[in-house]
Amino acid sequence: MAATRLELNLMRLLSRCEALAAERRDPEEWRLEKYVAALEDMLQELKKQSSKPAPELLNEYSRKVDFLKGLLEAEKLPSSTEKALANQFLAPGRTPTTTKERTPATKTVHLQTKARCTGKMRSELLGTDPLAIDDSEELNLRKRKGLVSDEKQSAVELDAMLQHHQDMQEKLAEEMLSLARSLKNNTLAAQNVIKQDNQTLSHSLRMADQNFEKLKDESDRLEQHAKKSVNWLLWIMLIVVCFIFISMILFIRIFPKLK
Repeated sequence: MAATRLELNLMRLLSRCEALAAERRDPEEWRLEKYVAALEDMLQELKKQSSKPAPELLNEYSRKVDFLKGLLEAEKLPSSTEKALANQFLAPGRTPTTTKERTPATKTVHLQTKARCTGKMRSELLGTDPLAIDDSEELNLRKRKGLVSDEKQSAVELDAMLQHHQDMQEKLAEEMLSLARSLKNNTLAAQNVIKQDNQTLSHSLRMADQNFEKLKDESDRLEQHAKKSVNWLLWIMLIVVCFIFISMILFIRIFPKLK
């Protein structure tokens, strides 16, 4: 299927962006960012067209546009270490954009960017001038034939640094996991203690209710018993009083008053 006009414009603009990304740019350079934004719009329009390219080609375009976006975002990071880490995770294109390219331009840009970031990190560690190192690295990249070996060495150094950061992150993750497990165990232990305390409290409340009911029954029985005792005592006192009264009358009748 022949490429549409929109796809041709996308390819030309993409090739231009790759060329700009490969150059040394001024920090105030704004063209590449605007071009990448235009690439995104064109890619979205291309996906909406009925006569759009094959899915593999669309994925390759998206991969290159995402690489350029990530490259711009990485350049805005404050430290060289963060830039190196961000560049390490960028995925360049797999196929050349134009037929004149032997290797994908995004891959070359990726290697050059990693070399610059490595040089800046080395200069920060050694306390040297980063601009001088960048200029010398640019000259070496352009003039020396051992470009591949330098790139490999830089990649090895960056991989070692990334491996160190990854080991630190894994160690930190293990410590966080250990703390999380300890916190979980402590929470479960506290939950079991609270559960046992709730059971003990419930049992104590049931025992208190039972004791209250028993005390109430005993109080009622004691009250009834006290009432019965008072009634018997009253009757006994009445009988005693009557007996004494009758006895006095009989005594008076039997023993008349002496003259």
